[in-house]
Amino acid sequence: MPRTARITSTGRYLPERRIDNDLLRARFDARVPEFVNKMEESSGIRCRWYAPDDWSTSDLALPAARQALERAGKRPEDVDLIILGTDSPDYVTPATSVVLQHKLGARNAGTFDVGCACASFPTGVAAGAGIIATNPAIRTVLVVGVYMMQRLADPNDPMVFFYGDGAGAVVLEAADTPGFIGAAFQADGAYAEHWAIFAGGTKEPATPENVAAGRTTVKLAQRYPPEINHEGWPRLVRRLAADQGFALSEIDVIIFTQVRKPSIELVMQDLGLPLSKTHMVMEDWGYTGSACIPMALDSAVEQGLVHPHQLLVLVGSGVGYNQSAVAIRT
Repeated sequence: MPRTARITSTGRYLPERRIDNDLLRARFDARVPEFVNKMEESSGIRCRWYAPDDWSTSDLALPAARQALERAGKRPEDVDLIILGTDSPDYVTPATSVVLQHKLGARNAGTFDVGCACASFPTGVAAGAGIIATNPAIRTVLVVGVYMMQRLADPNDPMVFFYGDGAGAVVLEAADTPGFIGAAFQADGAYAEHWAIFAGGTKEPATPENVAAGRTTVKLAQRYPPEINHEGWPRLVRRLAADQGFALSEIDVIIFTQVRKPSIELVMQDLGLPLSKTHMVMEDWGYTGSACIPMALDSAVEQGLVHPHQLLVLVGSGVGYNQSAVAIRT
């Protein structure tokens, strides 16, 4: 059988500071009445968790990476490659993955970042699996998704309702048994300026004026239609199934970006799959963006919903927009 990549362990980290919806109601109700109530109803999110104020994104990624390695029986020195997905990096440059490499002590690992927002984790898994399949010297790849967007937001912007901090990780290892099956991708850059951090890059370098105007914080500038996910996710999953030769009914577990509970329910109905085949964590953890899929996967493993010899599908969706999906034999 051709060389493939298997997920041999998972890990996650949820910080300790709980921010429930009542705290946000106290902050926003006088200015935006009923906003938090409406967002709670439409998303299912009841609370989110924040990292310590002196932490950066790489600090948040570190305990999730350590946990995944420990569960795989691996030392940091065993890692050949670190792939980190985030759109809330430590720096514009260098890559957050190289900062994590140093903090982790993975001195033999190369690194790179994936920056397609909340589609970054499945994209990173696909990249890692492809590298393992074609490079015999690379046997162990650590893939991390991490999110700290609340740190890049204006605390007085009601959209902070969504942002929770967190990190998730998986270890991919070379194998000659069924593992990674395939991936599918789709995108539409026409939405690039709907939800973004508009200043701080080459299009609009940071200046005192645009910093004061809030241009270096994340902003929802135009409505980001839920139809992008309601229609895009089923289309992507059907393409993945057709390309890789499996029926939708064969999917044992499917995990989506954890942004709106009603969206997942609607898409599961569209795909003809029972809700028992998915797993949701946004209610208690908030929207953890690039980290939400590996965090939900780790939770599903912990609860016994994922076990060996299953067909697992991960579907990510991020602003831009970017969407990606991967199929894996567990």
